[in-house]
Amino acid sequence: QVQLVESGGGLVQAGGSLRLTCAASGLTFSNYAMGWFRQAPGKEREFVGAIIWSGRRVYYADSVKGRFTISRDNTKNTVYLQMNSLKPEDTAVYYCAADQVNRDYSSGYVDDYNNYYWGQGTQVTVSS
Repeated sequence: QVQLVESGGGLVQAGGSLRLTCAASGLTFSNYAMGWFRQAPGKEREFVGAIIWSGRRVYYADSVKGRFTISRDNTKNTVYLQMNSLKPEDTAVYYCAADQVNRDYSSGYVDDYNNYYWGQGTQVTVSS
C-alpha cells in the first residue's frame, strides 16, 4: 500500500532552518505531483506548496514564498521541504501528500483535500 513517511521536524529558533524529507513507497512516485501542507493547533489545514511530477514547476503559498523550497528526487522516491527564515507562525504539523489527480497549483491555493495520499506528519516548532 502507499506509504509516505515524513521526517526532519523538530524545535528551532526563529530565523533558523529545517529540512523536511518525505519518503514514498507503494506508488509510482514519478507519476505524482507532491504537496506539502501544514496544520497548526486550532487552525485549518493549509497548503504550503507543491511540485509537479518532473520537478520542473513548483508552486508556493504566499505565506512561505521566498523562504521555503520544495524539491524532489524521483530516483529516491523522495520529496523535500527546505524551510529557511522560520517564524513562530510556521509552527505546525507538516504533512506531505501525493496528488492522485494532479491538480493545478498555479493559484497557490488548495481548497479540496480529497484524493491525496497522506503521510503521518512531522511536528515543526519555531520558538521566538
